[in-house]
Amino acid sequence: MSPQKSPRFRFTRLQAAVHLAALVPLVVLLFDFFTDNLTVNWIQAATQRTGRIAVTVLLISLAVTPLHTLSGYNPLLRLRRPLGLYAFFYAVLHFLMYTVVDYGLNWALLLESLLEKRFIIAGAAAFLILAALAVTSVDAAKKALGRNWKRLHRLVYLAGGVVLLHYAWAVKGDFFSLRGSVAQPLLYAGLLLVLLGLRLPPVKKALLRWRQQRGGFSGWFKNLEKAGEP
Repeated sequence: MSPQKSPRFRFTRLQAAVHLAALVPLVVLLFDFFTDNLTVNWIQAATQRTGRIAVTVLLISLAVTPLHTLSGYNPLLRLRRPLGLYAFFYAVLHFLMYTVVDYGLNWALLLESLLEKRFIIAGAAAFLILAALAVTSVDAAKKALGRNWKRLHRLVYLAGGVVLLHYAWAVKGDFFSLRGSVAQPLLYAGLLLVLLGLRLPPVKKALLRWRQQRGGFSGWFKNLEKAGEP
């Protein structure tokens, strides 16, 4: 019997591009840190930046399913898990910057801030949801949870909403009275509502009909389908 070849990881060009793009913000952050380019209050700058990156990557991960609905390009679905994990990775960095670097794991001060500041409560809640989704993203958890896995992972939209509240309150913005720094949080909230709306069954059916009649834009992705090998 001939020995079986061990499986190799093979990324398509699209997957490779997504992984590289997801790591670029980390490289830029490290470069700015080592070149003293994070402003005088570098802890605050790094904390805010990792938070914004986490929100951005989370929204991009939520855009994958609507893009697949519009295009029918199946390899897109392989991007949902890595993008979700990258969003959690940056959320972990954000969490560590706040708890370890800024507060030095002073649990008394952390508990005081948790009880007094609403944006900390929202951030902690969102982080716990994202942690639960990250832990259960592996295939073994998916098999163990069965149908409940999908129900659990629908909480990603709740996490997105709570994250945006955390972001708005952190920058002293108020969604409801439109006071303070609300421009960017409102933009993110609008994108989240659009992405959620695209998942509604009537909207999804309409998009599928459009794709079947007009062909969608699956051709945009066809040149990325080959593995990134010469």
